[in-house]
Amino acid sequence: MSTNDNLKDAFAGESQANRKYLAFAEKAQEDGYPQVAKLFRASAEAETVHAHAHLRVMGGIGSSNENLQAAIDGEGEEFEQMYPGFLAEAEKEGNKPAVVSFQNALAVEKIHHGFYTEALESVKSGSDLPETKIFVCQVCGNTVTGQAPDQCPICGSAKEKFTEIS
Repeated sequence: MSTNDNLKDAFAGESQANRKYLAFAEKAQEDGYPQVAKLFRASAEAETVHAHAHLRVMGGIGSSNENLQAAIDGEGEEFEQMYPGFLAEAEKEGNKPAVVSFQNALAVEKIHHGFYTEALESVKSGSDLPETKIFVCQVCGNTVTGQAPDQCPICGSAKEKFTEIS
């Protein structure tokens, strides 16, 4: 393996550790352990520092145009190739929770693809996107602009499950 392969693996590992530790922090908080939750959040932040360093060293952060195109390509690959295969396998195995998880992700990746495509067109013309509120459903990840819907069109969750992103 090359150093670049090692950087890619380290980036993936650090990124996954970040997300896992944030989930662990939520559970610790729910279980009444606020300091344990804080420790998990601190470790998650450190993992982010490591992941960003590896990504920079790999040359993985480009111009806004390049970054948006990379996001478009990644989201497209997820909803066109990755998730359909994962979904088919989960259906074949009868794993209903995985089916729901993959269906939600597939639907939301299409939405992200559209948002990034719109953003790239704005940036190419020298403009930022118009200022608007952005909300994310904490059940399925649905991402909406303007205002949160009364009911999530992807998972059916109530408006209260949407969090505004600052």
